[in-house]
Amino acid sequence: MFLRFVFSAAVGLAVPSGVAAQGCPEAPDHAAAISALLADVQAAESEGEAQRIGNQLWEYWADAPDARAQEILDRGMTRRSAYDLLGALSDFDRLIAYCPDYAEGYNQRAFVHYLRRDFAAALKDLNRALALSPQHVAALSGRALSLLGLSRVDEARVALQKALDLNPWLPERHLLGPGGPLEDDAVEL
Repeated sequence: MFLRFVFSAAVGLAVPSGVAAQGCPEAPDHAAAISALLADVQAAESEGEAQRIGNQLWEYWADAPDARAQEILDRGMTRRSAYDLLGALSDFDRLIAYCPDYAEGYNQRAFVHYLRRDFAAALKDLNRALALSPQHVAALSGRALSLLGLSRVDEARVALQKALDLNPWLPERHLLGPGGPLEDDAVEL
């Protein structure tokens, strides 16, 4: 067991769930605050108000378990923003190896996979992120986009609707609208 962890950490691979990450504390529990913000965003009266609330959600999702994890997350996000996708991928692999129960590591790595058009890898990471954080609206939305990338339109529509049930102001809502790729064009008789 120990050798598998050392090997995984040395080559930057994710440590399977259930294998204790050496030194990573549990992620902060922000479930109550996130639920309250989701209620606020559902009651928002404007897109601007919803965006402000969405930014507050990101503060919770991106709150890593400790300073080391936060540094890795922040560096990976900076690299991704600079389109250093391989560097970002390496950082998120490292974060997941260190903190395998922290949802944002998987969500951010999924985003890099999505940008690289590896929708299957993105979907796998998004499913794990959602298992750890079921109300992660961005992961739900990313899941819908990844399913769309895989031409799994019906599943993408369902995933996006779940995200919109939590935050009806998501920019991706237009994908379900008239002419959008996820428009439900079923004809009722």
